[in-house]
Amino acid sequence: MATYLYRIGRFAYRRKGTVLSIWLAVLVLFGVGAATLSGPTTDSFSIPGTPAQQAQDLLAERFPNAADPMGALNARFVFAAPDGQTLDEPQNKAAMNEVLAAARGIDRVTEAAKIDPAAATPEQQQGVLVDPVTADAGLVERMKAAAQQQGGTEESALADAAALSPLSADRTVGFVTVPFDGTFTDVDDTMREQIAAAADVGRDAGLNVQVSGTAAAEAEMPGGLTELIGIGVAAVVLALTFGSLVAAGLPLITAIIGVGIGSLGITIATGFADLSSMTPTLAIMIGLAVAIDYSLFIVSRFRHEITATADRAEAAGRAVGTAGSAVVFAGLTVIVALVALSVVGIPFLSAMGYAAAFTVFVAVLIAITLLPAILGLFGGKAFAGRLPGVKANDPEADSEKPGAAQRYIGWVTRKPLIPLVAGVLILGIAAVPALNLRLALPTEATGDPQTSSRQAYDLIDEAFGPGRNGPLLVVADARDADMSSPAAFGAVVQDLYEHDEVVNAQIVGVNEAGDTAQIMVTPRSGPSEAATMDLVADLRAGEADFNARTGISYGITGQTALEGDVSETLQSALVPYLAVVVGLAFILLMLVFRSILVPLTATLGFLLSVLATFGATVAIFQEGWGGLISNPQPLVSFMPIFLIGVVFGLAMDYQVFLVTRMREDYVHGATATEAVRTGFRHGARVVSAAAIIMISVFAAFVAEPNAFIKSIGFALAAAVFFDAFVVRMVIIPAVMALLGDKAWWLPKWLDRILPNVDVEGEKLTRELAATSERDTVHA
Repeated sequence: MATYLYRIGRFAYRRKGTVLSIWLAVLVLFGVGAATLSGPTTDSFSIPGTPAQQAQDLLAERFPNAADPMGALNARFVFAAPDGQTLDEPQNKAAMNEVLAAARGIDRVTEAAKIDPAAATPEQQQGVLVDPVTADAGLVERMKAAAQQQGGTEESALADAAALSPLSADRTVGFVTVPFDGTFTDVDDTMREQIAAAADVGRDAGLNVQVSGTAAAEAEMPGGLTELIGIGVAAVVLALTFGSLVAAGLPLITAIIGVGIGSLGITIATGFADLSSMTPTLAIMIGLAVAIDYSLFIVSRFRHEITATADRAEAAGRAVGTAGSAVVFAGLTVIVALVALSVVGIPFLSAMGYAAAFTVFVAVLIAITLLPAILGLFGGKAFAGRLPGVKANDPEADSEKPGAAQRYIGWVTRKPLIPLVAGVLILGIAAVPALNLRLALPTEATGDPQTSSRQAYDLIDEAFGPGRNGPLLVVADARDADMSSPAAFGAVVQDLYEHDEVVNAQIVGVNEAGDTAQIMVTPRSGPSEAATMDLVADLRAGEADFNARTGISYGITGQTALEGDVSETLQSALVPYLAVVVGLAFILLMLVFRSILVPLTATLGFLLSVLATFGATVAIFQEGWGGLISNPQPLVSFMPIFLIGVVFGLAMDYQVFLVTRMREDYVHGATATEAVRTGFRHGARVVSAAAIIMISVFAAFVAEPNAFIKSIGFALAAAVFFDAFVVRMVIIPAVMALLGDKAWWLPKWLDRILPNVDVEGEKLTRELAATSERDTVHA
């Protein structure tokens, strides 16, 4: 591989015009494609095949007009009367009607909701928007009438009415849900402004009006600033590393081009696939970090090679052949880890993995082709623009005077047990909070308390009870029942009431065939509480026995059940995916280092850094340690599994870049201890700079308003810190020093069957040496 990359590097340097033209054409082509082929993003987190999704599919089949709880577009206006008043009072009722009048004029409101109640026909009465007081009165009358017809009691009718009523028992809080045509992707700033203006009408009249729902979700600040912060820090680190403004700018130029092409490609993909709105940001975050690092490693090696040869094209070829080999392998590990997310079988997570993998793929291609072409464009000025007071060092050069890295690695190899134990203790202590890990999807319940949607949620919770924010929907199928449909559905309701956590259960709809019913269940606990999911599990556990006794089957769906199933599926996939990633890590590292113990220690180090990262993230974002987060909440359900994939790739990056230099010296005749020292000395400065850059890029995303992006930015920054500075620079050198020659042991039978990928460029070095010798003889 190193030989082919060497040729690519030389070609790109010499044919810089051709290579630059090709990449410019690619950038323009992707830009045109993004402008013409893009589509909307989505924030639906459904997973095919989950119990809740199966029940939802049955609901859609038997009730074709039923709304999808994960895709319905609406805005819920929640009204709270001033202290000492109720919503019944004339001035408050008038204020609510003014709000509803304004709401009828909002864009995309459904036709039924636009009808003025005063002009509505009897058939239209249930579809129009009326204030909570009027709606409550009508609901109670209908429930009483239905109870009389069906032989029910007035007490049960009032209980059912209370469970559906939009007016609280003390008549101080009420709500109206305004439906809209379209989906979440149709929401724009104009709609949000109109919804907010309608709410302001009620506030001006003295009511406390808060708004929640998919149509009223607060718009998040557009990205851009966080990327600039990360790039700014990277520029400073690169300038200090090379002592040159031009050299510092080269990795930034290639990274920006790579991220640009990657993000444009993802934009094109939105026209052909459903991608989450978070997918582009995640891809940019990862693509930017690895692109800068990969270019840094090659530029650093190029800086070293031009001290050994006056032919800059030759130096570029050698840099791409050696450091580029590590870049290709490191990029491959990241890509494999991200693509492997698809084995979990979760569509939106697979899409995130594919998108991020694409940006990493582009970053690798640019590092080994565009970067040497740009080096050729600058020629002898590649390291111009010297910074006053900053020495223009060769980051990989040997120094006669022992530096900090040389003194440090000397101490580590002399007393390896001390740093080994210290490193493991640090990571172990950091991992302790991970024992309390809780996962959930982002909802209004986990939103910022300062937002209107969260305040609306809290008003409903306090006035109606926690379960009102997250009702469950039972879909009862009586096609094979041993009794008539009405009796069958009544039996389901009675069975549901056997559970203490059920506050209310009532039939809210029967299909035209009369064989399927929708039964709304109000739980005692809120949608994000464990007791609610325990209730769902209990109901599902009892379904088989109930079906055996009655012939009636049922499933549980609704937004709460759907989100709970997504979280549970993600959590159950965590360990299998970790096993896949660990297995891949071991195999890939065995190919690179041709050793058993080096991959084993590297993999164990990866596990330690992952656990420490989970612990730190749980401590800050879930437990609220240090007060750094004003609204501690459970971690987003798919964050841990996504984090494992990314951290795996990044961990292998630093393992490859640092330990390949050790192996390079070892195979060239150095002792095991000498190889650790010289390899560390050559790679430590560049790896440190790369890690600081990556930490800065990821940490900058903590400023993003999105909870998932904020937590994943912190987690990735923490992961790089733990892995680069604790695992790869403390634990691994100590272990390598303890193992000595045994670190590079490989059974002969395994050595024969393993392909030689030559990441350290041993074959290339021999070929170049032979070529140089022939040239000397001919001269």
